[in-house]
Amino acid sequence: MPKRGKKAEDVDSADELEATEPEVKKSKKGAAKGLKEKVAEGPILYQDPPNKLTSPSGQKYTLKVTSWNVDGLRAWVKKKGLEWVREEDPDVLCLQETKCAEKLLPPEMREMPEYPHKYWACAGAKEGYSGVALLCKTEPLSITYGIGEEEHDQEGRVITAEFPSHFLVTAYVPNAGRGLVRLEYRQRWDAAFRAYLRGLDARKPLVLCGDLNVAHTEIDLKNPKGNKKSAGFTPEERQGFGELLTAGFTDTFRHLYPDTPHAYTFWTYMMNARAKNVGWRLDYFLVSTRLLGVLCDSKIRSQAMGSDHCPITLYMAL
Repeated sequence: MPKRGKKAEDVDSADELEATEPEVKKSKKGAAKGLKEKVAEGPILYQDPPNKLTSPSGQKYTLKVTSWNVDGLRAWVKKKGLEWVREEDPDVLCLQETKCAEKLLPPEMREMPEYPHKYWACAGAKEGYSGVALLCKTEPLSITYGIGEEEHDQEGRVITAEFPSHFLVTAYVPNAGRGLVRLEYRQRWDAAFRAYLRGLDARKPLVLCGDLNVAHTEIDLKNPKGNKKSAGFTPEERQGFGELLTAGFTDTFRHLYPDTPHAYTFWTYMMNARAKNVGWRLDYFLVSTRLLGVLCDSKIRSQAMGSDHCPITLYMAL
């Protein structure tokens, strides 16, 4: 379901994901009763628990990373997204769906002295589409763009930063599209991206963050029964994510909070979905499984506004 003002063929995120419950036939009396019950109960909102700032062995965190699909960098800046970032104060800020060529960056983004090292990947010929960014307080050893395959490197979807102890990858994974028109391509992407990450992991452990455009299990979206054939929750996409986990990576949020419900990172702008917490968990921090001993916390900042996604933050004692 695309946002207002967008053509269906231009949708390239979770914009189209169904946000309503499957319809159930009811009598007028039954429907009225159900409505009263829902109003009385109110939405179940996710409450981010207090930050855990130490690893299982008691080491204090040394790395704080925030990831956010901003759904258009220029609009996000106008919605005071940068003010929230300055309060959160991560060591590394990763942004997805920037929809902004580097030459068109808002001056506020250029004038961020707290992040002297800024890297941008844009969609090339497609202006106002896709795009990721990585902003660091400390200069990485190296930066690479894309995953080394021409088919997948035309849309500005991946930046990799190498640090002494680890790689940090930020990604905006392609959506399967309205009517699943890009599902076959998405499957090719998943295989290629998994191979790329495994290659990095063979050199040193890694942290992957970003909008991975999939809700892995039923707990990761409000209405799983009504979305079995929706982009982001098809069996093929969920299987691709599962194969990434079995390749040696761990979903940090579910590792720490395996049974926590109602924890979402995306809500459509339509139908008042965010206020009702009718959402999807599409944004992740994955880490090489051997890094779990230095994992402190993985947060969902659901109260932060400025996009149809909320930011997520990772604490590591690297």
